[in-house]
Amino acid sequence: MVRVYPDPVVSPASHAVMGKTRLMRRLLLRIANVNPDSVTTHSDRVLYGSIGVFILLYFVYATAGGAAFVDASANYTHPWWQWLIGPLVAFGVIAYDRAVVGRVAINYNRLESADPDDLLRHPTLGLYAGRVCMALLFAVIITEPLMLARYQGEIDARLNEVHNQQISQIEENGAIATYDARLQELKKQSESEDGAVQALNRRAAEKRSDARKLYAQALADSEGDGVSRKAGCPAGGFCDTLVERSRGLDVEAARLDKQAAALQKTQEAARTARTAEETDLTAKINEQRTANANAIRADAGFGARTKAMWYLVSTDFWGIGVFYVGIALLLVALDCAAVGLKVVSHGNAYERTEARIARGHEHEATIGYEQGLRDARRFVEATSRVMAESIGKASRDHDLNDIALERARTRLFETVTHAPLPPLPPIPLIERHPAATRRDTLRAEVGSQRFE
Repeated sequence: MVRVYPDPVVSPASHAVMGKTRLMRRLLLRIANVNPDSVTTHSDRVLYGSIGVFILLYFVYATAGGAAFVDASANYTHPWWQWLIGPLVAFGVIAYDRAVVGRVAINYNRLESADPDDLLRHPTLGLYAGRVCMALLFAVIITEPLMLARYQGEIDARLNEVHNQQISQIEENGAIATYDARLQELKKQSESEDGAVQALNRRAAEKRSDARKLYAQALADSEGDGVSRKAGCPAGGFCDTLVERSRGLDVEAARLDKQAAALQKTQEAARTARTAEETDLTAKINEQRTANANAIRADAGFGARTKAMWYLVSTDFWGIGVFYVGIALLLVALDCAAVGLKVVSHGNAYERTEARIARGHEHEATIGYEQGLRDARRFVEATSRVMAESIGKASRDHDLNDIALERARTRLFETVTHAPLPPLPPIPLIERHPAATRRDTLRAEVGSQRFE
């Protein structure tokens, strides 16, 4: 006894999900640039659907990489139009990938052969080698800006260190060092002149101090507390001598003050020129430092960041270099994934189906072309025969005219001379040209050959 199971009931929601799945599958196949009607096996659907997914992922990656490259080229000013350039770069690379993936190497030799080995040509190395070169090129142009954005903090710290070193080197060896040396020389000259004036003032101050001490001793002696132990300050005494010496010291101190003032006045012109020069040198040093700082800060573009990135990779390979190389290889693999799947799937069912269809169309076109050549050749031959027949008829008409003229001349001669009519040559009959055939026979022959 055979049991009959009822067909499973599929809900409308399941139908909608299945319809969306088919639509998504056909969309991925179109993105991969293959004909969905020729993808007949499950493995080919999975293969080309995966290629479509990789192309979509690469579009996102190339868009971000192109925008990052434009931002790096604009010295990281983040222009708004960087997101317009990124998709253009992505579309360009994806167009190349779709051309490679959707291309089937069909063999158009021996079109009449049914051997499966004659369907496809061997893959050309140049096409895939060009894609590998493009992948490496884009790995440098697109992947590198993304890596620089990934390690922006570490790179900024390295650039700050490098800039500080550059500033120190410029301070020691550049124009600032020359300006500073001259400024120090001028300061030494000013200090030397100030030292001379200060020496005079110091000597004057010492003499006044000594004068105050001597005067204090004189007062103490005049009060009886001095060396002489006598009150008063008689002339020529010890107290008077101290007072005179104190006054002499005050005079010398005043003279030294005048010398210091005179020396300072004579130094005034040189000091003014020196001050102006020091001011100018200080301004130049500030300008040079500002220019150097701006130039050093400007040295933070794509090249400087790439150099800093490679320094970090080389000095801390197990900390930064491993991740850098791993991410770069991952992005390059994403770049080559679609073309790589195309290479390893050469000769699958989809390519064979496309090759059979294309070879069939080419074979039909070739047969039609050859039949057209044969028809044209027969038409030319028929036309030449018709023209030959027409020329033969025209020549026969010319002969008839000559015979009619000869008969008329003979008849006129007989009428005038009443002489017997001489025998006339026989009139040739108009026959068909030997090279010509009848038109209805020619049409039938051409028609039968066309349907062969």
